[in-house]
Amino acid sequence: MYVVCVTVKVKPGEGERFLAAARKNHEGTRQEPGNLRFDVLRAVNPPAAGEPEVFFLYEVYRAKDDFVAHQQTAHYFAFRDEVAEIMAEPRSGVHFESVYPEPWA
Repeated sequence: MYVVCVTVKVKPGEGERFLAAARKNHEGTRQEPGNLRFDVLRAVNPPAAGEPEVFFLYEVYRAKDDFVAHQQTAHYFAFRDEVAEIMAEPRSGVHFESVYPEPWA
């Protein structure tokens, strides 16, 4: 499995706007045949005044090619464009190969 973990920091007060866009991306991504999981997580500790709100995307694909295909979908482009102006800083992603459990079901 090919796993992508993305940390997202959005400008103060823009958390709900980010979640609305992320929900649409989540719903579209879960319809992709190569996607096994797409979680949108929100940090439980509220940010200090004026600090960005932190989110985390946990994405699991059958293979790297499935992730590459995901990045060419209309819902991905819409998400990317919709959240661009509310990012406190660029998204930070790390790509992994799943080791355990094996095999994924």
